[in-house]
Amino acid sequence: MTEPEKILWDHLRKRKQKGFYFRRQHPYNIYILDFYSLKANLAIEIDGKIHLGRKDYDEDRTRFLESSGLQVLRFKNEEIESKIDWVIKVINRSLRNCKPPSNLSLMGNESIKSLSPLGETGKGVKNNPRD
Repeated sequence: MTEPEKILWDHLRKRKQKGFYFRRQHPYNIYILDFYSLKANLAIEIDGKIHLGRKDYDEDRTRFLESSGLQVLRFKNEEIESKIDWVIKVINRSLRNCKPPSNLSLMGNESIKSLSPLGETGKGVKNNPRD
């Protein structure tokens, strides 16, 4: 993780923001999201120097993520390093519009399993009760 990612992760981990669980470096379709909350349907991306030359790619990526229903927040490294309080306010403003998790005892993988089309066993959901 980069230093700005570590700084933001310290503020997101352990449900520190309104009880929402965030994952870091989470795979989503063909992309890896810097930070992702399933319950909030929120992706947070941090743009470092590498992003300076790939503006079109980042815009296409954001459009794809938004078209799949995700809300995407993008911050620059400098914003994380010098304005972390502002960054957290922006994140919390987005979370304010989300329904808070109903069961804080659920941890990451458990909530994802419950939404999996493969069911909890990973072998598929049986439609016939006699199976």
